[in-house]
Amino acid sequence: QVQLVESGGGLVQPGGSLRLSCAASGSIFSSYTMAWYRQTPEKQRELVAFITTYGSTNYKDSVKGRFTISRDNAKNTMTLQMNSLKPEDTAVHYCRSSNSRGEYWGQGTQVAVSS
Repeated sequence: QVQLVESGGGLVQPGGSLRLSCAASGSIFSSYTMAWYRQTPEKQRELVAFITTYGSTNYKDSVKGRFTISRDNAKNTMTLQMNSLKPEDTAVHYCRSSNSRGEYWGQGTQVAVSS
């Protein structure tokens, strides 16, 4: 069993930055691929970025060059540094962990980009 808790969301102006964190507990964090997803009422939940157990990363095209995903296995945390934010980045952002045994989700944190 894995418990995930997101933090760091909020309201920011276009062009601003936010740093999301996901704190994990309950299992061996380093054995999980970690990812950030986001969802709005109008769209299905979509993958934003993920980082593998080896540290390889992948990003949704629209966030490449603006967002950076990272993990600290010693602290059981994953972060998403979001720069140059745009109104279309507004969404509830969710943390997900997964491996061959299953997947777990956090409760989500709201990101709102507006002037």
